[in-house]
Amino acid sequence: MTAVALRPAAATDGEAMRALVHSAYSPYMEVMRITPAPMLADYDEIASSGCAWVAESDGHVVGLVVLRLFEDHALVENLAVSAAAQRIGIGTALLEFAEKTAAASGLDSMHLYTNEAMTENLSYYPRRGYREVNRATEDGYRRVFFEKALH
Repeated sequence: MTAVALRPAAATDGEAMRALVHSAYSPYMEVMRITPAPMLADYDEIASSGCAWVAESDGHVVGLVVLRLFEDHALVENLAVSAAAQRIGIGTALLEFAEKTAAASGLDSMHLYTNEAMTENLSYYPRRGYREVNRATEDGYRRVFFEKALH
């Protein structure tokens, strides 16, 4: 894989984003026993929303982050890296980009959540300064919620 560049998602990225999310989340379908929520999202709408950025390598979308900015915090709604591009720092680059974007917007905290079955995330986020603040079942998904102070 060559260099990875981050850029805002374009309206034409919907299909590539869908394929990426399928690659990233498919391995969890059996253990979760439910289709992961990100696999059900409308990526044509997300790509056009102004809230998504992609990581691109060799003309292919290999990662994405969906970042929602609210009055008092930012939310990473989705952070995904294709199966073939995992464990080389793309997710970390996307997360750091989201944090810098939120901080530059004057927000003091970043929120995110993951599914309880995605056990590697339960140690990944704390290593990056996130603290677990809640566990709850929403829409049939067993979620673990994290927060991080940005300043």
